[in-house]
Amino acid sequence: MSPKAKVSGSEKIAAVEKYLRGEDSLNHLAALLDVHHSSVRQWLQTYQSLGPNGLLQTLQNASYSAELKRIAVEDYLAGGGSHMDICKRYGIKSTRQLRDWILKYNGHEKLNTSGTGGTPIMTKGRTTTYDERVEIVRFCIEHQHNYAQTADKFQVSYQQVYSWTNKYLTSGVDALQDRRGKRKSEDEMSEVEKLRAQNKLLQAENRRKQMEIDLLKKLDEIERRRF
Repeated sequence: MSPKAKVSGSEKIAAVEKYLRGEDSLNHLAALLDVHHSSVRQWLQTYQSLGPNGLLQTLQNASYSAELKRIAVEDYLAGGGSHMDICKRYGIKSTRQLRDWILKYNGHEKLNTSGTGGTPIMTKGRTTTYDERVEIVRFCIEHQHNYAQTADKFQVSYQQVYSWTNKYLTSGVDALQDRRGKRKSEDEMSEVEKLRAQNKLLQAENRRKQMEIDLLKKLDEIERRRF
């Protein structure tokens, strides 16, 4: 028996997009490509988490910092969502990877950075202004709480993005002020400035909610076409 031919990235993308358009089923696509249906499900998850480019990369090329791994695991253990939810939020390619990190975390093993020879790397934070924190949280909310993407864009640490976003969600825009040293420039902000920041973040939340509604409508439409 000859070995199975490796499925190319472009073939994976074509299969996933065919499924998303409602033109074929997972099982039939798996049979056509001579793979297990779980493989097609994994491609679908990767596509939804990282986009088409995620299917053009090998798992070996995916690199995650020790800090991202820890934050993702702690978010899951705190009830932040399913394995799939966490993978989408942090741009993790596979739920299998996340489950492995959780097992290591629970076993008190060190979560090292991928792709660096096992060297632990912690992304350094930096000092930010109130306006920067508002903008960072706005971007994070608009991008489905993708802390990794937000941290990379604004050159801050994953922990900072995670902390600021959750402070805002639990305590409102005032929680984004830096109270250390009683900094006058932030402590004495006018109500107009606070309302302007609050409005910016509420608009981001509304856009995110609308995106979720549009996605659910699209999925319902796909399911209706199948039957």
